[in-house]
Amino acid sequence: MKKVLVTGANGFIGKNLIVALLRQENVRVSGFDVQDDIPYLKEILKDADIIYHLAGVNRPGREEEFEEVNTGLTSQICAYLESISRRPLIILSSSVQAELNNPYGRSKKKAEDILAEFTSKMYAPVRAYRLPGVFGRWCRPNYNSVVATFCHNIARDLPVTISDPNREISLVHVGDVVSAFMNDLDCTPPESFSWGTVNPVFHVTLAGLAGTIQSFRNFRKTLLTPDMTNPFIHRLFGTYESYLPEDRFAYDLEQRPDNRGSLAELLKSPPFGQIFISRTKPGITRGNHSHDLKVEKFCVVEGKAIIRFRHILGKEVIEYPVSGEDFRVVDIPPGYTHSIENVGDGTLVTLFWAGEVFDPERPDTYFERVQGDEPR
Repeated sequence: MKKVLVTGANGFIGKNLIVALLRQENVRVSGFDVQDDIPYLKEILKDADIIYHLAGVNRPGREEEFEEVNTGLTSQICAYLESISRRPLIILSSSVQAELNNPYGRSKKKAEDILAEFTSKMYAPVRAYRLPGVFGRWCRPNYNSVVATFCHNIARDLPVTISDPNREISLVHVGDVVSAFMNDLDCTPPESFSWGTVNPVFHVTLAGLAGTIQSFRNFRKTLLTPDMTNPFIHRLFGTYESYLPEDRFAYDLEQRPDNRGSLAELLKSPPFGQIFISRTKPGITRGNHSHDLKVEKFCVVEGKAIIRFRHILGKEVIEYPVSGEDFRVVDIPPGYTHSIENVGDGTLVTLFWAGEVFDPERPDTYFERVQGDEPR
C-alpha cells in the first residue's frame, strides 16, 4: 500500500489530483489544507511515501502570507521529516514566476531552495515543477486564473475585461499536470533534486482566448462544434463546459415545423458535416431529391419506415424497410433520388447525418420523385 499525502488538498490542482489518486488500487490518500493544524500534518507525515506539496497562496490578503505559507510551510515539512529521518519522494508544485523578482515568485524560489537543501542533507528524492498558468475544471474564477474568469463570466453572459488584447500567456491543462504527477507515483527518481515537465504547453493571446470561449458560448445558436482535433480547443471547451451554471445545462433547439412534422439541426462542423433530427407524421414521405456530391446517412430511432432509392438515370426502385428497434444505418449515395416514408402508426423519429454543412447558396439538392405517384 502506497501512502500519499497531498498538501493543498482542497485547492484547484489538489482536488483534481486526489480524484485521480483515489481511482488507483493500493494507494491510501491523506490530505492537508489551510483549515488543518500542524500537529495533524506531522501525524500524516510520519508514514507518507510520497508527498505532493501543492499548498500555497498566490493572492493573499497580506504580502507576508507569501513567505508564511509558500516558504514557511515547506520549511516546516522539511524540518520535521529531517527530525524523524524520513525521506519520502516530494513533488513540488512551483511556478514559472520563481524566475521573477516579485513577492510570489521569491516565495516559490525559496521553497525550491529549501527542498534542494533538504535533499542534499537527506539524499531524499525531490522533483519540482515550474508550472505556467494552469487551467481546467474547478479552478476559482475572478481570483488568479484568466481562463476560469473568462469561462465563468461568458457562461453567465457577464462582461470580461481585457487589459492588453495582444498579451500572450502560456497555459497547461490540469489534466496534463495530474498525468505528469501520476507518472511520478510509480517511478523511482534519483535521490536528488530534479525538475519535472508538463506537456503540452499552449500559447494564446488574451483576445484570442476570449474570442474562442465566446465562440463556445455561441455554439448553442450557431451549432458549429469546436475543432476537437486541436488539443488546446479540446481542453478549453471541456473547461468552459465545466463552468456552465447548473440551471443552464439544457437548451432548446430551433424546430422547423410543417405539415409533415418537424425538423431540428443538432450539430454542425465544416470538417464533419452536420447532424439533424426529424419527426414525421404517419403516412408522410420526406425527401424525393438527389445530391451530386453530398453523402447522407439515415438512422430511424423510433417508428417504422421505408427508405426508397432510384438511380436518377434509371427506373428501378430499391426499398429498405427500417425500424427504430434495429438501429440500422442506411447510406444515401450521390446520384440516387431518395425518400423516407413513415409506414407505422405513430410518429417516425429519424436521425440524419450529412457530409457537409448545408449552404443555401449551394444546396446540392435536386428534387425528383422516387416513384411517379409520390408528391415532391
